[in-house]
Amino acid sequence: MKTLNTLLGAVAALSMFAVSANAQGYPERSITMVVPFSAGGPTDTVARLVAESMSKDLGQQIIVENVGGAGGTLGAGRVAQADPDGYTVLLHHIGMATSATLYRKLAYDTLNAFEYVGLVTEVPMTIVARKDLEPADLKGLVEFVKANKDSVTVANAGIGAASHLCGMMFMSAIETPLTTVPYKGTGPAMTDLLGGQVDIMCDQTTNTTKQIQGGTIKAYAVTSPERLKVFPDLPTTAEGGLPNLQVGIWHGVYTPKGTPAEVNERLSKSLQVALKDPNVVARFGELGTEPSSDADATPAALKAKLESEITRWKPVIEAAGQYAD
Repeated sequence: MKTLNTLLGAVAALSMFAVSANAQGYPERSITMVVPFSAGGPTDTVARLVAESMSKDLGQQIIVENVGGAGGTLGAGRVAQADPDGYTVLLHHIGMATSATLYRKLAYDTLNAFEYVGLVTEVPMTIVARKDLEPADLKGLVEFVKANKDSVTVANAGIGAASHLCGMMFMSAIETPLTTVPYKGTGPAMTDLLGGQVDIMCDQTTNTTKQIQGGTIKAYAVTSPERLKVFPDLPTTAEGGLPNLQVGIWHGVYTPKGTPAEVNERLSKSLQVALKDPNVVARFGELGTEPSSDADATPAALKAKLESEITRWKPVIEAAGQYAD
């Protein structure tokens, strides 16, 4: 028995040595970054900017793969089941936290099925409407919505999408339930808003900036604590009378549970380099957001953020009574 235990111990030690050696040589081939939403959407835009810069730092290409469906849970589930070798990573937004309550039957444990790499950015939201909607400011919009609650429609990109979450927060803030119109993606939702088929949408600046600047939709407020450099004349929700409507769509990078700590640390360092890339900084600025700091682009910061956001959103979702299953 003693000989067997010694042998098993030696095998375990060799396995750990092999993992450590592989981690030290990481990466030796291309990496797949799964984005759990459609190509061309806000999260996809963030992912491709970061992936391009991280590829340069790592010396291996990061290939972005869109695995959409079920509010981001299909893509997240795929990464949860992937080999924990650092060659499959996930870039997900705030839906990583809200899915823990929105989906009562998930194929993975949100907090325990992943390792953490770091936060990428927190994108502000904008409350926008079809360009010919009557109200001139946010206060007028709230009054209009309450007076016409049976006919006003709120578009979103599907249950679990950022626009859906922000829409729930808006209705909660004004204490008025409205008719929501879910779409299969941000693109179709924005198309119908542009065409006047729906009235209101609350979505990320990464998706609305160009439309606001072009005057094709009407902007009422940003959900950030302060006004944005890209929209200096657009008031905050607090300035417009809704101080409780503050929400940002944060993004983080994850790996499957069991991925070596050395690999996650290498990815985290690469992420920090990418977030200081002048091109990434400039493009994020054009989209109304900023890269996360070195302190936030770490495994510990992302884990703490996810835990706190699950706690924050749970009562909001339960109060709305809107579940995805």
